[in-house]
Amino acid sequence: MKDLSDGIYHWLYQGLSLRQVGLAVGLLLVLGHVYALLRQQKILPWLSTLPRSMNVGTFFLTLSFLMAWMVATSMDLGEFNKARWLAQFALPVFYVGTLFIANDYLGARSLGTFLLLAACPVLNAAMLKPPESRLLLSTLAYGWILLGLFWVGMPFTMRDQIAWLQAKPSRYRAMCLAGIIYGALVLAAALMYYGGAESAFI
Repeated sequence: MKDLSDGIYHWLYQGLSLRQVGLAVGLLLVLGHVYALLRQQKILPWLSTLPRSMNVGTFFLTLSFLMAWMVATSMDLGEFNKARWLAQFALPVFYVGTLFIANDYLGARSLGTFLLLAACPVLNAAMLKPPESRLLLSTLAYGWILLGLFWVGMPFTMRDQIAWLQAKPSRYRAMCLAGIIYGALVLAAALMYYGGAESAFI
């Protein structure tokens, strides 16, 4: 289990190149927002259930727990290595407690937690890389962190944001188009500017 955790950790947090992250994030943004735009009539009503959704919350909470446990297991903690067991013990306790006891607004909280964890690999891949267009990824990651902090600490903000989107369908369409355009810019930057010796696939 430790070897598997170490392998995934080093690949996710140290082995990904700027181009790989740019292609993956750009594709997810474009495809996700195109799908959301085409299925507007179904997704808009579903969004109302998202902040309190147990199904969505359980999925992302479990994914976040696995990612956090992997980090706690494989990250170099320096002089705090002797306390690693404490994090490995505390994480399952928090997971079970959140899932079965403090599960109000579970969808919002778990999505926020996942965004906080997902931002790190993106920021690591973009850190101190030459092309200025890397800021497309950095800006997006910091946006995830900001949303994540609000959705975890004040999950009702997700409910309010969804209500604002639902008030006018044109707002929803504008957000979808903005996501498609941003994703296309990230894809274009990844294909034209990202790359170099840091990637084994270029």
